[in-house]
Amino acid sequence: MVDSKDIPEVPLRLLVWMGNSRKNIREFPLEVQKAVGYALQLVQAGETPLDAKPFKGVGSSVYEIVKCYNTDTYKAVYAVNIGEKIYVLHAFKKKSKKDIKSPQTDVDLIK
Repeated sequence: MVDSKDIPEVPLRLLVWMGNSRKNIREFPLEVQKAVGYALQLVQAGETPLDAKPFKGVGSSVYEIVKCYNTDTYKAVYAVNIGEKIYVLHAFKKKSKKDIKSPQTDVDLIK
């Protein structure tokens, strides 16, 4: 059995919520909220979630977490390597079913 004293404590980097990203995530279905929250906690601990990938068209160090739920797709976009903080830039429900790309209005907002 492992004693909790033997497990090193990992300091978490601070999350900074930009615009209405936190409000938007709170409007996601509960299952999606939990998955995105867990993924962001991994990022805070210095890990890369398995479902995180570079967000194209914005630059390096910007990633997206994509979660599908029922027939909808939810995205949370965050930036790392800007000081010691993690910036959650935007969170949204993707509306288009036929196009894989994020809507240009969301990309512009992230930029």
